[in-house]
Amino acid sequence: MMRKRVISLAVPLLLIAGAGFWYVHRTDESDRAEELVLYGNVDIRQIQLAFHATGRIQKLAVQEGDYVKSGDLVAEMDPVRYEASSARAAAEVAAQNQVLARLLAGTRPEEIREAQARVKAAEAKGEDAKLVYERNKRLFGGQTVSKQNLDDAEAAFESARADLDATQQALTLAVKGPRKEDIAAARAQVKASEAASRLAEKELADTKLYAPSAGVIQDRILEPGDMAFPETPVFTLALTNPVWVRAYVSEPDLGKIAPGMKAHITTDSTPGKIYRGWIGFISPTAEFTPKEVQTTELRTKLVYRIRVYACNPESELRLGMPVTVSIPLAQPKESVLTHAAPCQEEPHAAP
Repeated sequence: MMRKRVISLAVPLLLIAGAGFWYVHRTDESDRAEELVLYGNVDIRQIQLAFHATGRIQKLAVQEGDYVKSGDLVAEMDPVRYEASSARAAAEVAAQNQVLARLLAGTRPEEIREAQARVKAAEAKGEDAKLVYERNKRLFGGQTVSKQNLDDAEAAFESARADLDATQQALTLAVKGPRKEDIAAARAQVKASEAASRLAEKELADTKLYAPSAGVIQDRILEPGDMAFPETPVFTLALTNPVWVRAYVSEPDLGKIAPGMKAHITTDSTPGKIYRGWIGFISPTAEFTPKEVQTTELRTKLVYRIRVYACNPESELRLGMPVTVSIPLAQPKESVLTHAAPCQEEPHAAP
């Protein structure tokens, strides 16, 4: 009787326990079905900061570990040579502008009057040479002068005529002014000088090195006095907000996610804190080359790399840190790709 009574009590208890286990198990399965949990690491994002010029470093404004904002001055190069080059280029622009202005202004009235006076002088000289030549010609007919005197007078007359023609041509050019081709050439020279001046100014500006993005100075590679070259970095800048999480999704779960979907990120170092993020990239190919023929079992082993952007306003997500990524699957597909960057919705002060 005692055994029957124990059995009669145990059966309901087992049924209740089984029902509870089934309910909890079903709830866990339901929760897992509503979100996709992935595991990954915070990816390292770095920028190598280098001068776009060659010279000796004069000043470094930051140290390792310093936080910088976009546009902050981090280093300066000795600018003396580039300042001189810029000043010379600016002077050449001014000189070419004066040349163009002179051509556009044309011939001055005083220069035209001077050319007219030269024409009159040449005419008088030519008239005098003509009279001398005709006189010698008559005297030579009467055998009063020699043939040499006649030839000299004729040569002087021809020279005077040539001088008169040259001065008349000079007067014509003075009245017409510069040729349009000369003006066009002067305009082109001004543009070339201005381009050279802009290049010199850019080279001078390149003696200052600015941070292109906000982040933390991770490495200080060169020091003041070192020679800097475009191919030699001065600093290594670690980008901290947003950061990237590198994770992998299996082939069966690939169709459940899409770029732009919201994600929740947690870490072991800050239990209970959730960092907002979103899927930014899904690799179009698997991490390994599959066989030409894949069975159903092998297809489930394919994994694809994804990149999840994570908001990191307080720099708590460190590069290389292991994290857990939870992606809610009950997101409307039609609004996924239009989702704005979460980090821009709630701006935080930089540390």
